[in-house]
Amino acid sequence: MQPPVSLDARTARILPWLVAIAFFMQTLDGTILNTALPAMARDLAENPLRMQGVVIAYMLTVALLIPASGWIADRFGSRRIFVTAIVLFSVGSLLCALSTSFNQLVASRVLQALGGALMLPVGRLVVLRAFPRSDFVRIMAFIALPGLVGPLLGPTLGGWLVEYASWHWIFLINLPVGVIGCIAALRFMPDLKGPERVRFDTLGFLLFGAAMVLVTIALEGLGQMHMSHARVMLLLFGGAACMAAYWLRAGRIDAPLFSPKLFHTRSFAVGIFGNLFARLGGGALPFLLPLLLQVALGYSPAQAGMSMIPLALGAMAVKSLAKPIIDRLGYRRLLIGNTLLLGCLIASLATIDGQTPTWLLLVHLGLIGMVNSMQFTAMNTVTLVGLSHADASSGNSLLSVVVQLSMSLGVATAGALLGGFTVDDAQGSEVLRAFQLTFLCVGGMAMLAAALFLQLEHRDPGHDDDVRRPVDVGE
Repeated sequence: MQPPVSLDARTARILPWLVAIAFFMQTLDGTILNTALPAMARDLAENPLRMQGVVIAYMLTVALLIPASGWIADRFGSRRIFVTAIVLFSVGSLLCALSTSFNQLVASRVLQALGGALMLPVGRLVVLRAFPRSDFVRIMAFIALPGLVGPLLGPTLGGWLVEYASWHWIFLINLPVGVIGCIAALRFMPDLKGPERVRFDTLGFLLFGAAMVLVTIALEGLGQMHMSHARVMLLLFGGAACMAAYWLRAGRIDAPLFSPKLFHTRSFAVGIFGNLFARLGGGALPFLLPLLLQVALGYSPAQAGMSMIPLALGAMAVKSLAKPIIDRLGYRRLLIGNTLLLGCLIASLATIDGQTPTWLLLVHLGLIGMVNSMQFTAMNTVTLVGLSHADASSGNSLLSVVVQLSMSLGVATAGALLGGFTVDDAQGSEVLRAFQLTFLCVGGMAMLAAALFLQLEHRDPGHDDDVRRPVDVGE
């Protein structure tokens, strides 16, 4: 590892704030949009139940770029890439606000995601290289705070902006922050490059990316795009072939994008696949819940946004309890039980209707937030805890990709289920029933991940190395 670079006192104070604000922009944008989807659908003459492409385009683009972010920063310099990321994010936000069609909005979201995908990884890399290791945990804890505030503020702010202004403002509010961020980055962001040129696995990147895109489009094809089953099967087959080609190639080259040797660590393999499948349920909730409240139950955008607050509050409340509970129960028992509980709570959302008391709904969502947060923390930690120091960086990068990919697939799967259960010209109780059946299916899928966590050893991984500290990957 490179020694820390020399920073003047003012830069050392402001740099963590700069990265934290970039994280806040990213997390806020990930949650502020969901409450606005019905209003956006009305303006763009789209069905609100088929707006998931706007969410998926962002998540999938972020997942695609994460593996390349470190190499790009090392190759072209951290300051240039960080400023470019803010510009792309801001220009994409402006184009989103100016969009007059669904396809234009999706394309603008892709551009916005190009910036969002680079901001946080490059910022983290600069902090890692610019500060001594003794300060790294403290600074990263500070940078992670906006990740808790963004999901708390996002749905409520989105709902209020839609109700009292227009949905365009959920994107326009990024512009002044982007201008300030560019000025601050040009002044205070160190311009760091890698110590030596490292060859990037371009072919592996293309194969891995193609697999993610093809599988996601296939799921989207079942929902929003109404593709024929033949086309969906061809896309799934193509995605599987690309992924198989990637892993076969990765096993015989020296520096693959992600080495298959990572999966020789049992806890990492279980954690990666557990993350992929367990997050299908949790990733679908921020998309499904605002739609349920507004489209099926008649909530206003502001009411729907405020109803999402218990999810974030529950997640924040359980953060400090994660380590003691993991220490007491162990990863295997906790993840099996917590996964089953989370699936049951998601499936039980099928009982919500127009007669459900508001207080009961809020308590229900608060419990889901708590259980979901415990699930994410335990899964992230068990995935990385058994890796050697040499494999930790690559393993963390793959985990970050899987987190984004699984949330994207969760939204795509929920959209496909919702589209499949919704009859033509559905109204009132028919729309509500489609949501109820979707929640039952999504909860059932989340519960199936418990079978993966059964494969963990009874003895916790990393127990002897005292590395069982809970880990968060941008949550």
